[in-house]
Amino acid sequence: MLIERCPQRRRASDSEVDVTASVERIPFIDPRTRIHQGGSFMAAGDASAATTSDGPATSCSATPYPDRLREALDVLSQACESGVSDASEAASFTVSEIVAAAAAAAAAATSAEADDGRDDGDGDTAPAAAARVSEEMLREVHEFLSRPSSNQMAIDALSLVLPKHVAKLGAQTGGCWDLAAAILKFFVTNCSPRDMLSILCEALDAPMEVPNDSSSFVLLLNALAKVLTLIQRRHVEQVKVALPAVLKVMCTTVSECDEEHGNAAVDLFNAAVEIGNAIQEMCKAMVDKNKDLCSILGLYSLQNIALVSQSRQQDILSACGSVVLQHFRFLKSSGFTYLGLLTGIDATVATDKLSKEDNAEFLEWFSFAMDGAALTVVWTFMYDAMSKYAGEELELALKEVQGNCMKTWEAINMLKYVLSSIRYPWIIKSHGINLLLCLTGENHVQEINNHVDFTFYVPRTFATLKAIESVMMAAPEALMRKKAFAALKKVISMVPSSQRFDILQALVNNSMSPSLTAILLDLARDEVLRESRQAENNCAESDGLPPWASHALELVELILRPPQGGPPCLPDHSEQVISALNLLRFILIIDSRGPRSGKLFQKETLHKVHSEWLIPLRPIVSGIQSENERDDSELANQILCSLNPVQLVLYRCIELAEEKMKCC
Repeated sequence: MLIERCPQRRRASDSEVDVTASVERIPFIDPRTRIHQGGSFMAAGDASAATTSDGPATSCSATPYPDRLREALDVLSQACESGVSDASEAASFTVSEIVAAAAAAAAAATSAEADDGRDDGDGDTAPAAAARVSEEMLREVHEFLSRPSSNQMAIDALSLVLPKHVAKLGAQTGGCWDLAAAILKFFVTNCSPRDMLSILCEALDAPMEVPNDSSSFVLLLNALAKVLTLIQRRHVEQVKVALPAVLKVMCTTVSECDEEHGNAAVDLFNAAVEIGNAIQEMCKAMVDKNKDLCSILGLYSLQNIALVSQSRQQDILSACGSVVLQHFRFLKSSGFTYLGLLTGIDATVATDKLSKEDNAEFLEWFSFAMDGAALTVVWTFMYDAMSKYAGEELELALKEVQGNCMKTWEAINMLKYVLSSIRYPWIIKSHGINLLLCLTGENHVQEINNHVDFTFYVPRTFATLKAIESVMMAAPEALMRKKAFAALKKVISMVPSSQRFDILQALVNNSMSPSLTAILLDLARDEVLRESRQAENNCAESDGLPPWASHALELVELILRPPQGGPPCLPDHSEQVISALNLLRFILIIDSRGPRSGKLFQKETLHKVHSEWLIPLRPIVSGIQSENERDDSELANQILCSLNPVQLVLYRCIELAEEKMKCC
């Protein structure tokens, strides 16, 4: 029952005047009064401790918090017994102010002690004194609520204003946690579940400081989980109210908590699991299993798996593995499968199901659902307990995916969510690469048939390859970089030959590293070899340059004649220049031998290669070498070492081009 203000104030009776006067006699508590002075926790009630250098203690600061709270609770009881709604509301707010001030003072004392390590002169620390006062305050509230004579009006009034402050007091040491949990449980079981859901969500929406506020938010989340189990109707609507508040806490936890306070984050993750348990119980209790509610539970679990995977833990497997496993159980109960997770279809179906209604704002809270789908499979690869729980299901799903080229590409492109993000730790990305290598293994077709339309997958495949590149260039371990390179080669080899060079050219165009560009050009050379051999085996005849040779020359021109004009930047870009020259040399050699001898280059093309690409580069290389030969510094020697192979390959390309020009 919610307390409402009377629309019009009636003439006060004698009893009402007495209650109102009692409320007014309780001194105002300024929540900003939260320092411990003179070495003692001010709320402990030592009058001498409340005296400052500015003057004597006021009656407000000299009266202990528990005494003020006891007096305010008595006034509240009298107001509720008299049935005066305005007076009871005023009394409940007075109780709230007292508890809030005590919670603020306790938090300040604990924070100050943590900052400077200050101890009281009598050996009793301020946090210990704060914990004793907090426990006494909570005990007063609990005893008041537990009285057989407790008035429901008083209980409802306190349920409106106390949960957030009780949770803050519960974060103190000693018996505070158990008392706070008992008070919140009392409110949940004795007040309207729908009212308590709104009250707790409002409390969860308050600003959160990790790790100081972690324990209080765990208390609130546990209470919210109990409330959800008591909801009797309109389950979906109530869950939609609760989950944004829960996920906001999770996002804040992940963004602010560091490795040093990893345990505080894990406690919140476990509290979020309890929310999932409550929703799962809702699903089981419903006669006709609500598909929307199951979809919400699935998306909630995927979002949590992604957020947990982003947390900074010293050992994320041991710290968070059990949490991820529990969320995977929720996924299973919601109808999600490994095949649907691998390809992303389950997350898409769940999102589409909810998007049919006016849920756009609600769905924004599941922005990491696709990440979570891919991460669930990655966690199964790296966490033994999940592997055992999955049994043969993942293996069967992998076989089905590998046997269908479209599903293979769906699964490959799902991993871009994990590999491209800076949020996930390297251990997760490493196992993501392992999964990618498994999907592109040797036991299934390596290339999609050319008659299959691959156009739909090109943008996503490009994004996936860029994600693999980021791992290959930035991974801290050489083995991981090597595996990422192997994955890059395999994924490129699976692209249909008609679009493979387009992908390579797009990667080269978007490369920000000369070393990476050189690697991509070397991959292009491998493709030239494969295409030329295939053309020889097929005895294919064509007029002019075949497509593969034309694409390869475009890549060479991109490096030797940059689109922005001028020659390539040497010696900074020596790696990519030598790779481009090697690719050109390889094409010239192919054109000089075998059944296609002399058929790749027309006279105009050959003249362009010689006069516009190669000859202008020769004086630049020679000039830089001459300049550095006169310098005996270490940097000059490094430049000479990087340019020597460029000069050798450049001169060989000029020789080959001039030989071919003689025959034209």
